[in-house]
Amino acid sequence: MVERLCITGLPILFLIILFGGGERFRRRHLNMDGDAPIDKTLFYTSKYAIVALWAVTIAQGWGLGFSFMKVTPIVRWVAVALWVAGFALLLIGRFEMGDAFRIGSPQERTALKVSGLFRLSRNPMYVGVFATIVASSLYTLNPAVLLVAAFIVAVHHRIVWAEEEYLRRAFGDEYTEYCNRVRRYL
Repeated sequence: MVERLCITGLPILFLIILFGGGERFRRRHLNMDGDAPIDKTLFYTSKYAIVALWAVTIAQGWGLGFSFMKVTPIVRWVAVALWVAGFALLLIGRFEMGDAFRIGSPQERTALKVSGLFRLSRNPMYVGVFATIVASSLYTLNPAVLLVAAFIVAVHHRIVWAEEEYLRRAFGDEYTEYCNRVRRYL
């Protein structure tokens, strides 16, 4: 029961906070949707692919069977632990970003976040996404999930590079100094 609650509840909670935050932004005349830092089709395809993998993982948690082989209890619990850790990073990162959060590069000036999780990683939310993607792969042991996961990681790494270029232009020496102190991922 706890496993199903974690597998189902965490992505739903994150999406509610994400879209609820978007509505809050709109009421304050802020656009949560930034500019796609890479090809727009590739950018949004990878974002929706994340949600699709989360949905497959939820379905697997409810016994709808997307596995091609038996998932051992230890692999399943490692996957659940990664899932919980990933969503913890996503949720904490989202709250720490506050009004600076955007899906893509901001269209207006925002604050550079360097405290909280951002003292440990320049991209804790992407680390969270990657953890949930690895968790999906382990939890389902489905080759199609693994292929989609590889696509998501490759595209999101490219997004990170493009966003870092934007941040270098926007924050100059402050961002360069931050990059010298804090690693890209872990």
